[in-house]
Amino acid sequence: MTQKIQILPENLCNQIAAGEVIERPASVVKELLENSLDAGAGDIRVDVEKGGKRRILVVDDGDGMGRDDVFLCLERHATSKIRSDTDLFGLKTLGFRGEALPSIAAVSRLTVRSCSAAAPEGWEIYVEGGTVKRAGAAGLPRGTSMEVRDLFFNTPARRKFLRRDETELGHIGEVVTKLALAHPQVQFRLVHNGRSLLDVYRQNTLAERVGSLLGRPLVRELLPVEAQAPGGLKLRGLISQPAANRSSTSAVYTFINGRYVRDRVVQHALLEGYRHLLPNGRYPVVALFLEIDPALVDVNVHPTKHEVRFRDQRTVHDFIAATVRETLRPSGWLAASGEAGGDGGPEPEPEAPRQQAVGTPVGAAPQETVKKEDPRHRVREALFTYGRSHANPAAPVVVGRSQVQEDGAPFVFPTADSEEETGFFASLEIIGQYRNSYILCQDGNDLVLVDQHAAHERIGFERLKAQYHRGRVERQALLFPVTLEFDFRGAALLQEHLGDLERLGFDLEPFGGNTFALKAVPRLLGDAESERLIREVAEGLEKIGRRGPVEEALDDLFILMACHNVVRANQRLTLPEMAALLRELDRVDFSAHCPHGRPVMTRLPLGEVERMFKRS
Repeated sequence: MTQKIQILPENLCNQIAAGEVIERPASVVKELLENSLDAGAGDIRVDVEKGGKRRILVVDDGDGMGRDDVFLCLERHATSKIRSDTDLFGLKTLGFRGEALPSIAAVSRLTVRSCSAAAPEGWEIYVEGGTVKRAGAAGLPRGTSMEVRDLFFNTPARRKFLRRDETELGHIGEVVTKLALAHPQVQFRLVHNGRSLLDVYRQNTLAERVGSLLGRPLVRELLPVEAQAPGGLKLRGLISQPAANRSSTSAVYTFINGRYVRDRVVQHALLEGYRHLLPNGRYPVVALFLEIDPALVDVNVHPTKHEVRFRDQRTVHDFIAATVRETLRPSGWLAASGEAGGDGGPEPEPEAPRQQAVGTPVGAAPQETVKKEDPRHRVREALFTYGRSHANPAAPVVVGRSQVQEDGAPFVFPTADSEEETGFFASLEIIGQYRNSYILCQDGNDLVLVDQHAAHERIGFERLKAQYHRGRVERQALLFPVTLEFDFRGAALLQEHLGDLERLGFDLEPFGGNTFALKAVPRLLGDAESERLIREVAEGLEKIGRRGPVEEALDDLFILMACHNVVRANQRLTLPEMAALLRELDRVDFSAHCPHGRPVMTRLPLGEVERMFKRS
């Protein structure tokens, strides 16, 4: 009987493994760099030609290998990283499979040169298409050199899928950047066609390495992260303030135990921390390092080791999301001065030393606070007095009560507190209002513009959310109940969610047939556009059971409710109203952005203003 099942030749097995591990020249660079880092290298040079398609040379000063190890490293599943099955579940190295070198050798012309510190001489071995062609002793310095020529020369079907040299070089540069971020104590050099593209020296901190690789101006926009949780979870790194965002996730670098990963759980947790702080389609700049017990994470679920599996996925997700959220919560970067004034501007007044605010960006100035002897305090009090005595009778100043706008929608300003406010927004000196939409302020030498609609939207959103989580949204009874009529589907939907609407601050009762009587609304909203708001909120409640986490759906509801009754653009405000709005902004979290992710304020440094007018 003819035998149908056969054992594949070793060379063919290596080529199949190469198809899993080696996708393009960047995959080769990644595997060789990981081996160099595991060998304890402190200086690594990557030299490529034609995007790595013609030649890849990786030279390191690591531990090196002796004669026997040089030959063994080309065998499948030959590795120095693990010894038993218990080691497989406690990995602390980047490479461990023992498939990289034989896979690379199977589809290229590979030359291995290595010398260990204890050996009197080094060894060189040349492999072509998986077959050893020559080997011998050679005089070499300590370390290892791996030279890969003519990648996929014996598999033309694979070679034709490679892209242009510039594209392949871009992937190689990305690999070097990721590993260089994770190892700031190692010097990396990247050379292409004899031209140096990247040369980063040994550095002591992650911020220095980020500045070398991603740009030094970016470092001023980053916030340090440092947190730990029970069970050995630790998170450290740098994340950008929401204003420093990108159009893609290309600047999101996440590492687990020093290994770069593209894990969906980590990515989702990171974006959860930025929820309602970034506009749709925008992503932060991040270099985050998660340290976890190796026994609690499986890195052996994908040939390229880019994906991992956590034993307790929910704990890791919530820890990352909460840490990012708490780092962004203080909004300490608001007070960071963007640029020093020019030569023609006045010198800033000397200030007493202040404690660095939590959440202040790396290298940024600490948050400024207002003291009672500050002259701006006296100016602000004078403006309040002037506003109360010279207000337009047609638009009276009503502090602490609902003031009716021109379009009939009410909004509420809080009563001024007797105690001095010390938040950033309260410390701003109000200049006036631009186009009845933006509050112009002065902060030291800088000009600050505050979007009044975005600011009040954030205030309303945070208050509704806080009241809801306390158990009930504060509501205000209507003097005359409003009757609302719906179709059969809408009436059934409302009847089903009457309890949920009550918790959101609405008092709605059946009034016969498909008619309902609205007797009370959330206090923050007033009775503006009652019917439309009720319809949209009810539809939103129906969607909660259909999609996504409940928390996200509820936040969408709070955004919807907050948008219905806030200070609008093109709406005139008096000085006391502007000051009250800024004070309230200091009392809510994430005051730098509206719930849609748009910025609440922007800063125009004195130097930039002077350049506009061609001043020195």
